[in-house]
Amino acid sequence: MHKKSLPERIVLIVLSLLAIGFFMMPIYWLVITAFKYGRDAFAIPPQWLFFEFTLRNFEEAISTSNAGRFILNSIIITAGATSLSLVLGVPAGYAIARSKSKIIRASSYFFLILLMVPPVAMLIPFYLIMRDVGLIGSYLAVILLDTVFDASFVVWMMRSYFVDVPREMEEAALVDGASHISAFFRVALPLSIPGIVASALYTIIYSWNDFLFALMLTSPKTKTIPLGILASFSAVEIGWGRMAVLSIFAIIPAVIISLFLNRYFIQGLTMGATKG
Repeated sequence: MHKKSLPERIVLIVLSLLAIGFFMMPIYWLVITAFKYGRDAFAIPPQWLFFEFTLRNFEEAISTSNAGRFILNSIIITAGATSLSLVLGVPAGYAIARSKSKIIRASSYFFLILLMVPPVAMLIPFYLIMRDVGLIGSYLAVILLDTVFDASFVVWMMRSYFVDVPREMEEAALVDGASHISAFFRVALPLSIPGIVASALYTIIYSWNDFLFALMLTSPKTKTIPLGILASFSAVEIGWGRMAVLSIFAIIPAVIISLFLNRYFIQGLTMGATKG
């Protein structure tokens, strides 16, 4: 393998730092806006480093914006959609991967097609269904609609991953007297943990950031954090500082989860989604 020279390494490092700085700039601007007064948020020239520091935006976000309630609602909906998607999607992906029927194996493309459907196309029919069954404004309405898309991704992802799991290991378990269900839980499932984690991380990010479904299907008591950010807009003013604070609250959980699951996420994507 060709060893890079010192100038090449310096150029790569500089380019990497520039790329990181470019993509982190919005995050940096968001953070400093959270600590600024409204008059300083759009000062000309921009105040990148030196500005009047304040915690008032955090106090207002916590006391008047119901930030805690928004975050709790987002956690409930995200946990529900993720759990339901994995419970439905992982066994379905395994069944499709192990099926000998060409029709069942081909059905996996149905889930891929479902992912291509614009979410807004399903919103109105689903809204009418939830209205008729009396679930408008509940957590369950958003969880079910998120699960339609999340579970489709999980099925497609896990089908590709289970195809790569050696059948011989399951057949050995069957020879030893294990049932098909036992072989699934004791052999196939442990070997597919990276794929499950990658699928779970996708569903968490999708459900946590969902705006459209939450906007149409929630009530004031079940609004999520993206809707809380929207509430910073009013006819009187736009609370840029409160909006920045709520945005930070929305980012922190996703960053923490991504840092803990990053290794499994990359391994799951490279070993599962690109195979089969």
